[in-house]
Amino acid sequence: MFKKEKIKDLHYSVNGLIAADELQAAADEILLEYGKKAKMPGFRAGKIPLSILRQKYNASAYGEAIDKLMNRDLNDYLADKKIRLAGAPKADLAGWEIGKDAEYSLDFDILPTLPAIDLDKFTVVKKTADLDEAEVEKSLENIRKSRSTAEKQDEKYKAANGDVAVIDFKGFVGETAFEGGEAKKHHLILGSGAFIPGFEDQIIGHKTGDKFDVNVKFPDAYHAENLAGKDARFAVEIHEIRKHILPELNDELAKTVGQESVEALKEHIRNILKEQYEDAAKREMRNELLDILADKVKLDLPETLVAQEYDMAKNEFDHSHAHCGDAKCDHKWDEKKERKDAERRVKLGLILAEWGTQNKVEVTRDDLQQAIWAEAARYPDPKQVFEFYNKNQNALAMLRGMLFERKALDAMLTHVKTKDKKVKPQDLFQQAPVR
Repeated sequence: MFKKEKIKDLHYSVNGLIAADELQAAADEILLEYGKKAKMPGFRAGKIPLSILRQKYNASAYGEAIDKLMNRDLNDYLADKKIRLAGAPKADLAGWEIGKDAEYSLDFDILPTLPAIDLDKFTVVKKTADLDEAEVEKSLENIRKSRSTAEKQDEKYKAANGDVAVIDFKGFVGETAFEGGEAKKHHLILGSGAFIPGFEDQIIGHKTGDKFDVNVKFPDAYHAENLAGKDARFAVEIHEIRKHILPELNDELAKTVGQESVEALKEHIRNILKEQYEDAAKREMRNELLDILADKVKLDLPETLVAQEYDMAKNEFDHSHAHCGDAKCDHKWDEKKERKDAERRVKLGLILAEWGTQNKVEVTRDDLQQAIWAEAARYPDPKQVFEFYNKNQNALAMLRGMLFERKALDAMLTHVKTKDKKVKPQDLFQQAPVR
């Protein structure tokens, strides 16, 4: 047991001593384990004398022995005090030599004790909205557009918004053509915003076979510095104009998306929209509860965890801004604000972790699989997502942690009071993401 301790809030400094003979005995046990596998000329496996093993492996064995005995003492101390580490302790063995007593010190932070949280005293707003039938019609129109066919039009047809124009173009600044400003038979969806502002608008109204100039100005923040803010001229020739022909809204179309009739399709869309409304309302409730917990729950924070969170955010910021100098980056690192944000994240993480554990929140295998499936569905090649999690256990552990916090937060929401508030559907989707 430690002979000296100094405690300040959640930070502990303790001093211990391991007697030389105890340390030697522990090191010898480790050396004997080495000897079972070690190979030396002139000795059979497992028959190497301890004195010979000491000559070759003593330093390594002593290192392992010290770690083992320090961890034993620390675990006994933590169990006796009923406290838990917030991070790996820092050990100091300055001045120790083999053959002598090992005097050492350990510095570490512990996790705080979560106070009782009376969730039934908290109230969050639950937003509700009547289903907007215009959204149903919009979804039906999107289904028709997704199954439309682009039909080539004759030479009399004038390009309109939404059409596909097959064009050649070549860009000039002054009289000089610039690199990357030329293409042949490019398929451009008019109104898509894929090109420089104003370019697509000047294609509208033209016909197949037309040759003309498009005059535009590159945005000041354009990625190519040599073009940013400059006037440009594009010589354009239209080879084809294709108009999207939408299929008729009927039962046959409904069957292509797995529904038996148009009415069944409409009801299916309504159910999806209702789920989206409910999910959006719940996201806002989660955000509000997080704000309440951050404000109302008093909790001392381990400096170890706050420093780790702050450093992680700073590293991410530095990485994401590595491409630009100070003069070009609008967003600067605000040390005071980022420190406060780190404290908030640590505090909420501790609250959710402790409350969830106390209330037996669990992340099941199905929870993990559903989360991975949902993420994979957003990628062109879902297989890559599955392989990533199969090979990266740290990423899987992080995903499990995120799901645990989400489930703990949702479990908390079942205990708080709610106040209904009627809003327009669009108001449900204006909140910030979960914090």
